[in-house]
Amino acid sequence: MADEILRERRGHVELLTINRPEARNAINLATARALSDALDECESDDDVWVVVLTGAGDKAFSAGMDLKAFAAGEFPITDKGFGGLTKRNFPKPLIAAANGSALAGGFEMVLSCDMVVAASHALFGIPEATRGLIAGAGGLIRLPKRVPLAVAYEMALTGEPIDAERAYALGLVNRVVHGDELLDVAIALAERIAKNAPLAVRASKDVMRRSRELSEDEGWSVNDESFAMIGRSADAMEGAVAFAEKREPNWKSK
Repeated sequence: MADEILRERRGHVELLTINRPEARNAINLATARALSDALDECESDDDVWVVVLTGAGDKAFSAGMDLKAFAAGEFPITDKGFGGLTKRNFPKPLIAAANGSALAGGFEMVLSCDMVVAASHALFGIPEATRGLIAGAGGLIRLPKRVPLAVAYEMALTGEPIDAERAYALGLVNRVVHGDELLDVAIALAERIAKNAPLAVRASKDVMRRSRELSEDEGWSVNDESFAMIGRSADAMEGAVAFAEKREPNWKSK
């Protein structure tokens, strides 16, 4: 299929859509490569400040690996992991707009994002154990860091999914909305982030990500290094001047 990943720019927000609705947006190699390439371009494009990832249609964000392609000997993995995403250290805010079920590798892609807006009918799960496999694209690593350990064990060992409301209650999802509101809400969240200084946003994400596994003393070292760097930026000065002049700041990402 051509156009496995659709792209749309809205100001400083890039919307990426997995475009295989006839296959419940399952990931084959062409889709993995297309998404990897798109994320590479978003990372290097200074005009992209936030990225939203969703799936086409209203049935599935992604059903995970395309099993027909897998049976033919195809693996939807790049050097950046499953779908070109799960082993990627993406520096900009990445929001998953879960338009439907996110299962197996599809859920692992959601777990690779920083925030999640979910349609009320969305489901999340790693059912690999029911097929004699394990969630090998990071689900067993990331899920216990995002939800209580007992919940992660239950999801992985039973293979049973949770619904959007349960995911919200666990803190796995930021917003639960009606399906027809999903993209508007996800884009609005992205645009709210994009109102802030992009360097400061990226540094904030980096400090939180890096310090999560560190002691508090080690975390302070990461924090102070980033604070010193951002404090010398042109955007930091612009923020102070704009506040004094009672106007909106004009960020330059410098």
